[in-house]
Amino acid sequence: MNPTKLQVLITVKTYPIPSSTYDELVCTAGVTENGDFIRLYPINFRELAEHQQYRKYQWIELDAVKHTGRDKRKESFRPITESIVVRGDPIPTHRGSWSERGQYVLAKKTRSMEDLWDRQAADHTSLGVFRPKEVQDLVISPDDTDWKPSFKAELRQQRIWEDRTVSREPLRKVPFKFHYRFSCDDSRCRGHKMMIEDWEVGALFWRLADQGTSHEEASELVKQKFLRELCGGDKDSHFFVGTVLNYPRSWIVLGVFYPKKQQPTLFD
Repeated sequence: MNPTKLQVLITVKTYPIPSSTYDELVCTAGVTENGDFIRLYPINFRELAEHQQYRKYQWIELDAVKHTGRDKRKESFRPITESIVVRGDPIPTHRGSWSERGQYVLAKKTRSMEDLWDRQAADHTSLGVFRPKEVQDLVISPDDTDWKPSFKAELRQQRIWEDRTVSREPLRKVPFKFHYRFSCDDSRCRGHKMMIEDWEVGALFWRLADQGTSHEEASELVKQKFLRELCGGDKDSHFFVGTVLNYPRSWIVLGVFYPKKQQPTLFD
């Protein structure tokens, strides 16, 4: 299959997950110039050259091929990593204005999760963005404190078998899960509880822990950031969401778009 040249505005990066095949996986998603959603994987982000390591709301150009086989999600592309070129700086917010970012990332937003489910059934839609009607909570629950030993052993053996030079350890596993509770502006909505897997959740947790904050307090500070700040009453918050390949009916929150509210609302 011939590669396609893509220009993508990066909107989300998930927390890296160890992979026995690719060492480490980061699911990256974004939009094209006309607002179409794109998923790029596999990408071993920390092994990219420094000049290729893109940031959120930064344009990249690359060659990629459409995923085939068991991944029928229409937005999924396999990047040719050596072709990744970062174009310019991240789009700024200019004194609090998110309008330039919004014109791209919200160009094809949907009304609700219920609408995304309808689209998924119709054409395998697996990425979207919408404004929740109300965000009630960010639920914290304990999780395993490390990656499974059997998995880490498999990863080390795979590296030896394939004579790889990659030796860095996987990023530390966050010992908590974080789920948003929210409702949609849709008469069919009965409420949702969805995990958030934004890289920034894990990065914030470990930054706080490394400063001497206890794990429990660090998790509460993550909640304060992602609930009270990003989804506070002064914010016009939207959720970037996507499906999990092995569990196609499961959707997760990939990131939050959180400009300040304006009158009238900027992105109605």
